[in-house]
Amino acid sequence: MSSDAARTELQTVRDFLRLAVSRFNAAGLFFGHGCDNAWDEAVYLILHTLHLPLDRLEPFLDARLLDDEKYKILKVLHRRVDERLPAAYLTHEAWLGEHHFYVDERVIVPRSFIAELLDEQLAPWVEDPDAVAAVLDLCTGSGCLALIAALAFPEAQLDAADISADALAVARRNIADYGLADRVHPVQTDAFAGLAGRRYDLIVSNPPYVDAPSVAALPAEYRHEPAIALGSGEDGLDFTRILLAQARRHLNPGGLLVVEIGHNRDTVEAAFPDLPFTWLETRAGNEYVFLLREDELPG
Repeated sequence: MSSDAARTELQTVRDFLRLAVSRFNAAGLFFGHGCDNAWDEAVYLILHTLHLPLDRLEPFLDARLLDDEKYKILKVLHRRVDERLPAAYLTHEAWLGEHHFYVDERVIVPRSFIAELLDEQLAPWVEDPDAVAAVLDLCTGSGCLALIAALAFPEAQLDAADISADALAVARRNIADYGLADRVHPVQTDAFAGLAGRRYDLIVSNPPYVDAPSVAALPAEYRHEPAIALGSGEDGLDFTRILLAQARRHLNPGGLLVVEIGHNRDTVEAAFPDLPFTWLETRAGNEYVFLLREDELPG
């Protein structure tokens, strides 16, 4: 169906939802940036385009649409199908739990399991959240984990560090949106190179961790994200090796390192058989995020 025909024949939100789901399924889109199926993504994109509450579909299903509203919906749907853009890049927003962030193609779409652990103030590993004074979010991207950490640890000063000046520009926008510029400080650095002499009570990192075969097989949607934020060498552990080799000199006594490594638990444990990893429980299981105490790290 052409856009002109759709604008003539389709009248309601329900009509356009049906069209969107059909088109998304026919195009074989990949869903992995906030939604995991065509229906949820279609609902999100249409409600967002119409400036309707994202959690209130039912009252609007049979609402008839104005011609300019139909045009805007069709434009978004066509871009999702034709360009294979993740929905977050079309709407310039992403969510981690209840936390909302601005995003664009300068940063990966936030999707870290560390966020839910920070919402729980890393209990029981952090005994007194008010005693956490300094936090580093390394590979901060949009700044999402640094900001959630700032909310979790209200007495802390935070460094939001990334090698990408483009990513830090997005992080600064989010920091300003949250009103936390007095506590969250963007730092451009390649790993720890620009952090000499700085020590933290907590270092969190959702670094690049995709191995080379998986990078080569990524769906088109992921290829819109910055490549530097995804791949990390042949086995996906190049950046993780830097973290494990250098983190101890940047942690205060008793400090914690928390790192997300995707599906690489077996690879990490094989590469570092002498490290006593603690694998943290998330809603997806205990295979994706590890914790090490300062005195458990090498060096």
